[in-house]
Amino acid sequence: MSDGRSYIERSSTGKRASEKARPPTHPCAAATGIKCLVVDDHPTLRSALLGSLRALGHDCIAASSGRQALGILDSTDIDVVLSDVRMPEMNGIELLERVRRVYPDVAVIMITGVSDVETAVGCLRRGAYDYIAKPFQLEEVHARVLQAAEKRRLVLENQRYQRRLTELVQQQGLRIEELFLEGIQSIVHALEAKDQYTQGHSTRVAAYAGAVARRLGFEEDEVQLVELGAELHDVGKIGVSEAILNKQGALSEEEYRYIMQHTVIGARIMAPLLRDVPAVLGTVRSHHERMDGRGLPDGLKGEEIPLNARLVSVVDAFDAMTTVRSYRPSMSPDTALRELSANSGAQFDQTIVATFVAAYPEIGILPIATPRRAWRRLPRRLAGAGIAVPATG
Repeated sequence: MSDGRSYIERSSTGKRASEKARPPTHPCAAATGIKCLVVDDHPTLRSALLGSLRALGHDCIAASSGRQALGILDSTDIDVVLSDVRMPEMNGIELLERVRRVYPDVAVIMITGVSDVETAVGCLRRGAYDYIAKPFQLEEVHARVLQAAEKRRLVLENQRYQRRLTELVQQQGLRIEELFLEGIQSIVHALEAKDQYTQGHSTRVAAYAGAVARRLGFEEDEVQLVELGAELHDVGKIGVSEAILNKQGALSEEEYRYIMQHTVIGARIMAPLLRDVPAVLGTVRSHHERMDGRGLPDGLKGEEIPLNARLVSVVDAFDAMTTVRSYRPSMSPDTALRELSANSGAQFDQTIVATFVAAYPEIGILPIATPRRAWRRLPRRLAGAGIAVPATG
């Protein structure tokens, strides 16, 4: 094998690179801030190239094999790798593939003999930034390193821009969702404010539902979804006649079925935002289903009914029974709990009824006072799910 010096042509000064081991005197010797890793199994060429690049102002270290290079990359921030193609154990192509997979932000320049140009072009297809054919001049190496470092800088800058753009789009999407939910909540509370009998109903139902969900062992994100569905469960009543909603006395079968359409209307209103959050949509649509399958609107039975909807069904009924309505006086908490128990298994989920009772062992605090209204949010892991975000490149 050659001693390596023949791979570096004489520069315009007529001196070999190996003669430049003295302190930097090259006109480009000012520090470039570029950290290079030279990988070559030939010690003479490796040493000559390393010294020459340092003389040109680059911060360089060397590795005698691909495996050693990977170890250095694992512990050191490197901008540019210059690697020979032909090396034992792990050749330059294998090293390139590993670097591109594990350290994708590192620029790789391949060093190859003239007869290996096709190989070098193949390396470009595999993600190499550039290649240098032997023999080469140091000015050429310096220029290629600067070009690779600049290309790397532009790629990283573009990635940062794309990430920032994605963050801005997501933030905007979150704000759109927040405004949508705030608007829906305002509709719910405006509906209740028009009826003295239902004021505060949705807020109390959300509080009851959250207490039961926590006692059932729900994670906090899941509790938030339960509370959100509970507060929005009656939003569809915006599409129901107030005359029938506030009718004095018992409803006819036809009127009852008409009012029950608020579940379908509410799910339709919420679908554009919450199609990726079925737990909330299921609560809005299915909170009037029954365990025996005789509920509305879909006649679901038992565990076919979403768990959150079964939960809200219980606490919704309790709050309705313990507040005055246009068609009847309020029940005492004792009577309402007995009513829940009597219908447990047929109308209501037995486990949820028992959990609700256990969540409020001191019956004297029932019914609860209307909590202060809070603006609801989707959990962060779900927020933005319906917002299109441009792909990063």
